[in-house]
Amino acid sequence: MPIIAQSSYRSPVWLPGGHLQTIVPSLFRKVARVTREKERLELVDGDFLDLEWKSDGRRKLAILCHGLEGDAGASYIQGMAGALESHGWDVLAWNYRGCSGEMNRLPRFYHSGATGDLGAVVDHALAEHPAEQIDLVGFSLGGNMTLKYLGEQGEAVSPRVGGAVAFSVPCDLACSSRTLDTPFNREVYMRRFIATLADKVRRKHLLFPEEMDPTGLESIRTFREFDDRYTAPLHGFRDAEDYWARSSSRQFLGEIRVPALLVNAANDPFLGSGCYPKSEAENHEHFHLEVPDGGGHVGFSSSGDRFWMGERAVRFLE
Repeated sequence: MPIIAQSSYRSPVWLPGGHLQTIVPSLFRKVARVTREKERLELVDGDFLDLEWKSDGRRKLAILCHGLEGDAGASYIQGMAGALESHGWDVLAWNYRGCSGEMNRLPRFYHSGATGDLGAVVDHALAEHPAEQIDLVGFSLGGNMTLKYLGEQGEAVSPRVGGAVAFSVPCDLACSSRTLDTPFNREVYMRRFIATLADKVRRKHLLFPEEMDPTGLESIRTFREFDDRYTAPLHGFRDAEDYWARSSSRQFLGEIRVPALLVNAANDPFLGSGCYPKSEAENHEHFHLEVPDGGGHVGFSSSGDRFWMGERAVRFLE
């Protein structure tokens, strides 16, 4: 313990396999937008983060962190917002630097280990919202950021931070990058991510022609190439391997001191064996691991109108 031996998730019989369970929800899941109150948070380095709230001054607040090249309007974010709001939480969803539709002011982007930005959002919520309990929910990259933040905080975490749930987390970034760099995954998933990241590099080049060189960008095919060329040098890492090693949340799990649940589907096409931290969970007082047989990557489709990830988060956080 606390490895959760039996997950309550059951994938629909009409949606077999990790790839379909990943792709179909991404394309067709429709949910109402819950977070409509917008705020711009100015950062000490001169940049900004765009926040979205559903706030009625409730006793509980949840902060939601999206995945790579997502935003606060993603269906999984708004589905989670709706589930939590209906069970008594206010909700704060936030956009990473450059993800709100407006390019951020500095040459840097966001990245998987950018816990300083999450910390700024948490500190802002602690200062401005009356909630007695503030919970964190993260998806994919946002889940890695969430778990890394809690591990870094350790005993110093605010007593108002109640707990966290993270779904489909590449907690070993090198392992996940290798898994995505296979022929099928490269064509179906990585090509789309690289295309949107490359577009941001080109837009950044217009703002920072000296710092951002797009030459040869069209030849980049993998995260290793992109992270070596852009992510690592922009954010103070030696290269892609250094970025992955220092930003992976798995090494921080042992220091988490609030109840935290990681849900990674066994058939997640983005995750390799290093992304299932069973040894860390086995004897941990606070960190829980749940590995459903199905669900894909940030999929977890259910029959009818059910949003299983929302139900699971509510059940754990309550």
